[in-house]
Amino acid sequence: MSGHSKWATTKHKKAAIDAKRGKLFARLIKNIEVAARTGGGDPTGNPTLFDAIQKAKKNSVPADNITRAVKRGSGEEAGGADWQTIMYEGYGPGGVAFLVECLTDNRNRAASDVRVAFSRNGGSLADPGSVAYNFSRKGVIEVPKAEGVDEDSILLAVLEAGAEEVEDMGESFEIYSEPGDLVAVRTALTEAGMDYDSAEVQFVAGTKVEVDVEGARKVFRLIDALEDSDDVQNVFTSVDMSPEVAAEFQAHED
Repeated sequence: MSGHSKWATTKHKKAAIDAKRGKLFARLIKNIEVAARTGGGDPTGNPTLFDAIQKAKKNSVPADNITRAVKRGSGEEAGGADWQTIMYEGYGPGGVAFLVECLTDNRNRAASDVRVAFSRNGGSLADPGSVAYNFSRKGVIEVPKAEGVDEDSILLAVLEAGAEEVEDMGESFEIYSEPGDLVAVRTALTEAGMDYDSAEVQFVAGTKVEVDVEGARKVFRLIDALEDSDDVQNVFTSVDMSPEVAAEFQAHED
């Protein structure tokens, strides 16, 4: 059931960079607005909104910003944008598959940004369906490592709630489930007294492409270019790294 550290450290580092740019806050606020618009502004009856708010809080988004985002999304306050979700598919360096999720109020701008990012960074857009077949929607819960929190204790807490797998990501554990079981697994985890950093539905690649350090550098250059667009909400890839490659890549990036 266990995995490898892979590129968890890189993800954490990228999150810090995003926060400095102000990009991360904007993405989290968008998530809240969309969740409130879709399922209502009461987080107790809208688990997607609840998890979006929790993630925003974990990343230090100010409470006032969160409250205003909920009100805009639910229609209680004016100013909410008509966000549209658009998925783009493509291939990056080394044949790594990319799913790019955009939340935008301008489809033409989003398409242009994504196309330019791929073409300038060794990638190419792909026809709809040519990449998506390799990805499955999964509930993903990230649990930070702490005293008394290990793979066995997590499994014991969440297996009966619908968890499928627990993977060791180096600095944290990731719990995978079917999307419909995400709330039950998250609830079982908290009832067992374990904290989590995020709980959300993601696209997870079935077949991974392992890269070396140079390949990782090219892939992350493309990810950075895509995430520079305000319209890009999430980038999911099939990239994989051995712990050794991840450590070497991290050393060069520091």
